[in-house]
Amino acid sequence: MAQNGVSIASSQLLTRDQAKALADHVLALSTADQMRVVIVSRWSGNTRFADGRITTSGGVSDTTLTITVAIGKRQASSSTNILDEASLKRTVDLAMQLARLSPEDPELMPELGSQTYQSINAYVESTADLDPEARASAVRRTMTAATAAGKPAGEIVTAGFLEANARATAVATSKGLFAYHRSTDADYSVTARTPDGTGSGWARAGARNWNAIDAASIGRIAAQKAVASRKPQTIEPGLYTAVLEPQAVNDLVPLLSSALLARSADEGRSPFSKTGGGNRIGEKVTDERVTLYSDPADPGLLAAPFDVQGLPIGRMVWIEKGILRNLAYTRFWAEKQGVRPTGGPLAGGLALAGCARGILVTHFFYIRSLDPRTVLQTGLTRDGTFLIENGKITRALKNFRWNESPLLMLNRLEDIGRPEPTEAGRLMPALRVRDFNFTSLSDAV
Repeated sequence: MAQNGVSIASSQLLTRDQAKALADHVLALSTADQMRVVIVSRWSGNTRFADGRITTSGGVSDTTLTITVAIGKRQASSSTNILDEASLKRTVDLAMQLARLSPEDPELMPELGSQTYQSINAYVESTADLDPEARASAVRRTMTAATAAGKPAGEIVTAGFLEANARATAVATSKGLFAYHRSTDADYSVTARTPDGTGSGWARAGARNWNAIDAASIGRIAAQKAVASRKPQTIEPGLYTAVLEPQAVNDLVPLLSSALLARSADEGRSPFSKTGGGNRIGEKVTDERVTLYSDPADPGLLAAPFDVQGLPIGRMVWIEKGILRNLAYTRFWAEKQGVRPTGGPLAGGLALAGCARGILVTHFFYIRSLDPRTVLQTGLTRDGTFLIENGKITRALKNFRWNESPLLMLNRLEDIGRPEPTEAGRLMPALRVRDFNFTSLSDAV
């Protein structure tokens, strides 16, 4: 609960001035050639519920300081969340001892000096003030809505997890860099089951701003899915048109991030590697309706305007109308290739812009990588899988195991819906994909 107009989280996070004073003090303790200090001050409040009652409600407040030092070409790091003088000095000394013992790093880059960052307002008081009473009220609205929506099936059982986070991140270097950013986010997911144990539904929402999340709607959707998915029937696995709800798309498309590394592409270890050497920037890699971008300034996305080294991060279009426009360059690889560094792939959040017979998928579960060269994944459907016939849902289906590549999938699009929030920091549309590879059946509900 806010006190004197200050939210719970705001009263526990380091301010810009406090973070700067702490970083300057720690930098002064080192005699290393170079040093970087990363400070993460965070508050988190969570509530878990099941079977009509709250089972846990907790909170965490913590400030972690990570010190990275370089002595010549040798580098090492150490961390602490105890901020008294003795602990700070011990952490600096440990990093220096480890650096002296480390092998030389031929790819070590010098620390950055002062940088200019865009100003981003990513901190929302309503999220930072989500105390146990407010979270309990949201859970009550969820369970009430789920009970009403589940009446056709009897007593619906719901379970879920609600978490709100606030953090302040600072980066400082011995070369004069200082960066500071505050942000908030909230995520809420609910699973509903029917009393006969055959129906399961799931819903999720996330945002920087807690007020953008409708707790009752999440419970209602999960219960409706559970009721509709009772007594599922079996159809043979195979290649089907798949209608993927935004949450299912959110389970797959972010897995492309590992493929967007420039070094992997340039060295022939990526689906974006060009035969004979080099990368595929400028080539068509997906359906022309696909645009994939990241942007710390987009209110629907989520990230700091700098990375862990203090490198400024801006809007980046990775795929534009099906054309690969950019790959992610670290500082070392960017210097080697003579281009500008970008920071990590998808560092500023992620957005994807953009049936006669098929399978509707609510979301995917237990996803594992099979082949990084093609981004091939395997996993299960879960909590609501349905047969579509002549444009209508006709029956619930047993779940499937599937093998599919999100990159190849984006080359087989039949339709793209309107992007919507799927979790804090991500916007995804529904997709209709032809020839989605459902490989076998699963008896899991």
